Amino acid sequence: MTTLDAAWFRTKVQDRMQELLAEYRDRASHIATSAEPLVASIARLVEGGKRLRALLAWWGWQGAGGAADDPRIIEAGVALELFQAAALIHDDVLDRSDTRRGQLAVHKSFEKLHHDEQWAQDGAHFGVSAAILAGDLALGLSEEVFSTTADATAFATPAREAFHAMRFEVMTGQYLDILAEAHIPTDPAVALEQARTVLQYKSAHYSAVWPFELGGILAGADETTLKTYRDFSTPLGMAFQLDDDLLGVFGDPTLTGKPAGDDLIEGKRTELIAHALKNLEPEKAQMLNNFLEDPQASAHSVDEMQLLIESSGARAVVEAEVQRLGQTTYEALGKLPTSRDVQSGLEQLVSGLLHRQH
Repeated sequence: MTTLDAAWFRTKVQDRMQELLAEYRDRASHIATSAEPLVASIARLVEGGKRLRALLAWWGWQGAGGAADDPRIIEAGVALELFQAAALIHDDVLDRSDTRRGQLAVHKSFEKLHHDEQWAQDGAHFGVSAAILAGDLALGLSEEVFSTTADATAFATPAREAFHAMRFEVMTGQYLDILAEAHIPTDPAVALEQARTVLQYKSAHYSAVWPFELGGILAGADETTLKTYRDFSTPLGMAFQLDDDLLGVFGDPTLTGKPAGDDLIEGKRTELIAHALKNLEPEKAQMLNNFLEDPQASAHSVDEMQLLIESSGARAVVEAEVQRLGQTTYEALGKLPTSRDVQSGLEQLVSGLLHRQH
């Protein structure tokens, strides 16, 4: 195996994650056979995904001198993927999103189970309640796996502190995200700043900055090295999330696994939307605002809102920012104090992330 064999690492993380979840499915079944779907819902969700966070941790680990096939970094990758699963489950509940990766979101799958079994009470409430518990379970498992992994290194304390900081930032960013949908600033500049804060703390940091840094910390990277890690991973995380925002409005459903314009239907106040509202004339800005607040009551369609956003110049602004951040990422990549193999592997990863189709 070479340092560049990312496919090998993905497989190892996937196999170990499913092995762990199979153990917990068995434990749940011993409590009651009817409890098994709680764990099974997590196992189904994590069958897909890019493994971005696990891979960044792996490269960060190798960049600080860790062996590519060390079981500890595989465990850390599992922990990060379970953390991601928890975030996705809860995010879909908060966003009232029906689908994830082309399948029913976890809360919707439990709602369907309730309907199919013709159980009593409110099926939608059952689905949301079960999904919250599944997300909590995935979050608890991620903490359990990561703590065990950190304890097996000489850097348990800083690694735990970084993991806890990541968790706190995501929860806080998620709250700010739902707040932005309820408490809408009238000043476009404030709305833009608010959207950037949400992007940074809800998504960008935990998608790239923390995973890459955690891999380095576990392998003993010093603060000077970690700063170069952040110089690389911060613009990468921002670019990745801004690109996600573009996909959420303009993405092809066959690529995103979600309906066309899903972020518009969910009323998401992203940086893309903030730019559009800032640039549009008051009447058209109000039209977009009204749609975001209640798409079902709007006389306008998703297609019309997509055209409105594009005509405002917001799409071009965000695409230009993604390009700028991408260039900054590549420049910082060349300055990482790592081997050429690690830089090459990261370059392949970055290229895949920053050249997705809308």
